[in-house]
Amino acid sequence: KTESSHFEGKKEREGKRNLSRRRDDVININVGGLRRRLSSSALSKFPNTRLGRLLSCDSEESILQLCDDYDVSAREFYFDRNPGFFLYVLHFYQTGKLHVMDELCVFSFCQEIEYWGINEFFLDSCCSYRYHERKLESRHYSWDEESEISDFNHDLLRYSTLRCGNLRKRLWLTMENPGYSISSKLFSFVSISVVLVSIATMCIHSMPEYQVLDEDDNLLGDPVLHNLEYFCIAWFTFEVSSRLLLAPNLKKFFKHPLNLIDIVSVLPFYITLLVDVTLGSDSELGNLGKVVQVFRLMRIFRVLKLARHSTGLRSLGATLKHSYREVGILLLYLAVGVSVFSGVAYTAEKEEDVGFDTIPACWWWGTVSMTTVGYGDVVPVTVAGKLAASGCILGGILVVALPITIIFNKFSHFYRRQKALEAAVRNSDKKEPKDSENYPSQNHDSEALREAFPEGGREDFHDLTRHTLPGDLSVSN
Repeated sequence: KTESSHFEGKKEREGKRNLSRRRDDVININVGGLRRRLSSSALSKFPNTRLGRLLSCDSEESILQLCDDYDVSAREFYFDRNPGFFLYVLHFYQTGKLHVMDELCVFSFCQEIEYWGINEFFLDSCCSYRYHERKLESRHYSWDEESEISDFNHDLLRYSTLRCGNLRKRLWLTMENPGYSISSKLFSFVSISVVLVSIATMCIHSMPEYQVLDEDDNLLGDPVLHNLEYFCIAWFTFEVSSRLLLAPNLKKFFKHPLNLIDIVSVLPFYITLLVDVTLGSDSELGNLGKVVQVFRLMRIFRVLKLARHSTGLRSLGATLKHSYREVGILLLYLAVGVSVFSGVAYTAEKEEDVGFDTIPACWWWGTVSMTTVGYGDVVPVTVAGKLAASGCILGGILVVALPITIIFNKFSHFYRRQKALEAAVRNSDKKEPKDSENYPSQNHDSEALREAFPEGGREDFHDLTRHTLPGDLSVSN
């Protein structure tokens, strides 16, 4: 009896121990109010993840390093994270594959998988390409605190530490953005008019009717055109000097392309004036005179000053700057096509006297044909040459069309971004709410983005505001 009772007691203790072990195999996870039960066996398959590392914790300190709070008796761990994304985490532990949550922007998604310790390697094939494509685009089109709008607002804060800062800020905004006020629109109108007058003066000056020779056969310009040129130079100099004096950040001023264009537009005039005064006229300078003529030709760059007053031109410049890969691929395709078809055309037409004497001479024909310009100055006459020309033209159509869609999408993005920046300038003087005094740039960003994306464009607005609000991981409705 004693042995029998001892055996039954031992069996009962082992049963309780097994029952306790089975209970310990299940842990409760509470993420933002969403409560789920997970087995330790499922978590142990991924020991490097956050939940997998919970199984190896042997102290309260190590547990609190992985979760926000926990209940020992209920074996429940609390996480203050996005509950919607946690459902994707559960699916990952069940299947070993992770899927992209479309409701989260790529930045928030990266933050979530980094928090849970899940590697991008586990992304399923159906989502991997889309995720990496969105991630690559977001590297160029980031709208976080270091974006252009936030930089603009940080620059405005510099005026608070400068002498006459409020006045200088208003003058700078008046010169920088035509939509800031009525006075800025008037200033922009005058500036555009002066640029157009300067370009027209330069073009008219090249016409024989306005060129006069003196007794020594030296070229004399029309006095009216000279006076207009001096007036335009005086205005351009005033613009550059004013922007230089009012700029909140001199380092950024000299790095900005539009400011460099302003400097280049007036620099040739002063260089040629200095040379004429110190060394004499162009005819007496020889080779140096030709250099002076080149500087005078640089006046044509004044037309680029219109980019300061045109959202489209600024967007085009930003598009070309960020599309160097696509442009490089396009040039590579054209170079390969021109080389191949020029060689074929030379072989087919070398016996004919039609201008295909050498392969380098055929490059001009190949370039004109692949870009579908077709000047017609050099044309093949043989059947083989015409077939080569047909292939060259068709190949050019296909090659040129390939990167156009990518470049157009980038242009659309930069155009919207430029509109948002202009809206930020217009809203820069609006009074900010008291509860956001410590975050002035975020307030301006939201107003700017709402104005940049009016009715019908709220999806774009929500996508961008997710990037500008750090830590926002809420699921969109």
